Amino acid sequence: PSCFGYPLSIFFIIINEFCERFSYYGMRAVLVLYFKYFLQWDDNLSTAIYHTFVALCYLTPILGALIADSWLGKFKTIVSLSIVYTIGQAVMSVSSVNDLTDHNHDGSPDNLSVHIALSMIGLILIALGTGGIKPCVSAFGGDQFEDEQEKQRTRFFSIFYLSINAGSLLSTIITPILRAQECGIHSKQRCYPLAFGVPAALMAISLVVFIIGSGMYKKVQPQGNIMVQVFKCIGFAIKNRFRHRSKEFPKREHWLDWASEKYDKRLIAQTKMVLKVLFLYIPLPMFWALFDQQGSRWTLQATTMDGNFGAIQIQPDQMQTVNPILIIIMVPVVDAVIYPLIKKCKINFTPLRKITVGMFLASLAFIAAALVQVQIDKTLPVFPTAVQSQIKVINLDTDGVTVWFEPQHQSVNVTSRGSTSYLTFETSTLQSFNVIYGGKTASQEIKLPGGNRHTLEVKNTATNIVAQLLFDNVTSKPEEGNNLIRFINNLPDTVNVTMGDTSFGMLASLSASNYNLFPGGRKSKIVVVRNSMPCSVTSKAFGFGSAYTIVINECSIDTLDVTYSEDIPPNTVHMAWQIPQYFILTCAEVVFSVTGLEFSYSQAPSNMKAVLQAGWLLTVAVGNIIVLIVAGASKLSEQWAEYVLFAALLLAVCIIFAIMAYFYTYVDPNEVEAQLDEEEKKKGKNDIVIYEKQADSRM
Repeated sequence: PSCFGYPLSIFFIIINEFCERFSYYGMRAVLVLYFKYFLQWDDNLSTAIYHTFVALCYLTPILGALIADSWLGKFKTIVSLSIVYTIGQAVMSVSSVNDLTDHNHDGSPDNLSVHIALSMIGLILIALGTGGIKPCVSAFGGDQFEDEQEKQRTRFFSIFYLSINAGSLLSTIITPILRAQECGIHSKQRCYPLAFGVPAALMAISLVVFIIGSGMYKKVQPQGNIMVQVFKCIGFAIKNRFRHRSKEFPKREHWLDWASEKYDKRLIAQTKMVLKVLFLYIPLPMFWALFDQQGSRWTLQATTMDGNFGAIQIQPDQMQTVNPILIIIMVPVVDAVIYPLIKKCKINFTPLRKITVGMFLASLAFIAAALVQVQIDKTLPVFPTAVQSQIKVINLDTDGVTVWFEPQHQSVNVTSRGSTSYLTFETSTLQSFNVIYGGKTASQEIKLPGGNRHTLEVKNTATNIVAQLLFDNVTSKPEEGNNLIRFINNLPDTVNVTMGDTSFGMLASLSASNYNLFPGGRKSKIVVVRNSMPCSVTSKAFGFGSAYTIVINECSIDTLDVTYSEDIPPNTVHMAWQIPQYFILTCAEVVFSVTGLEFSYSQAPSNMKAVLQAGWLLTVAVGNIIVLIVAGASKLSEQWAEYVLFAALLLAVCIIFAIMAYFYTYVDPNEVEAQLDEEEKKKGKNDIVIYEKQADSRM
């Protein structure tokens, strides 16, 4: 059965691919944040495991291709590995259910190792599944066409690529929204089970859709794997060359010709072409090393930025959607506009030149990321080292005050109901402070533990000067763009304070509450109950990643007067500043990735496509391993320096590749094949002539 001149079966294949990519990219979008916030790993471990997982996903396709070509055939391989995949996604979803081990219901898992073990099992199964079916699905789609449907087949591959990007785009938008929901049985958390559960459900749908179409598919019997033959041929050539290494044996034109005793000329000629292309692949992994950091380092960078786009709040993991959105726009634009323009300028933009430009652009994108990082670093607060202490002064009085810190003779003047920023002291040299209101003075000795922040609240009451040193239990900027809020009660009575849904409890006069977490970018209602009389006010919008102390100064029937003291400034660098680096990297992907596969196919015989596809995917895997090595070996404490390092490495590789490309000669596999056909015909004719002569001489 056909539809619009296409075999009906491919619609099932395209829907299957859409669901599978949705499932994979959705899971991958929230993965690094799941590691960081749920499994509580630090940035470096999260990045390392993330890239190990991606590398595995690109190593397993070789396994999938071998199973499909030599043993099960494509259809059975896709079905059986999809089942493995669906189980993996389900295990992943279960591993993120916090109530699984949270017996004391405090909202964090009691036994993290159970969750870690489950998620690792899940990720391994997913890597087996997604990698194993990757080379089979597109090839299986190609198998559905007859030989004369060349045009439809090409169009199918474009639609196929679009369905991949549509799937990844939708899931990168939707999954982070699911993650940002609150859910849980006993206590409310970020909803990772839903964020992993929806991809699992889609994988199951994908599997069902694929099986429904079963009766319509053209199923080609497995013909043995060409990869195995290529490896055997290379192995035999090396062994044979090694056996005949003494001078008396004549040299052969190419080292692969040493396989001619055992393998036919055609296989040797094809293998030579493949090796020529694979040699060019050697520098390519460096590109993927940079490209795949969108999901790890760049997402972590977005967590320290301001995601307020007016009406909408962007989650840090949603910034990755910029890539598929731009791909869907850029692929047609580049093909229809940019390339023809370059052609008009009489520039011969060969495939290898395109790949070189792609590498150059990717290193530019990382320079852009480094520049953004430098801007972010400027806004980050400086916390005290182990031998330092920081103190900020909050004046709760309506008169100005002067505070002297001894023995450094360092003084600060604080205006009416004002506060200072944090002052840094060497802990060992700080002994006492004096508080001076007009003519009244109070002094107090202090001994601080070091490595912490403190707040000194001062007030001039009718009888004496009150000076209280509070311990600020905050040593890092709040994660995920949340805000920390605490209250100081500057009223003579005890009050009950709530903000939004969070109760701060009873606060005695001049005492401070603990810090509580609030989601970023929102306003909340503050309600203060004094002598069973409530008064309320709507807070200001706190931005992302800040910490504030709110002082309650006045509470009467209709007014609540509060002052805000900023302890940690909010994230001020806007997430939109990431768009340039995403744009440059997407341009790089369009000229690099799309060209790379096209070029490989044009330079090798048709039956070797699987080998090249495996080689291409291998470059992605190696690229992710490079991230592990570089990030692990470089002991760079500054993130921007690491970005510059990656950019420099890729630039160096780009120059090497340009030199290799300069010496590359393009081949036309069809001509080589035709030549071989000619030779075989001649050989056939010669054999017949020889046979006839032998027959004649016998008569």
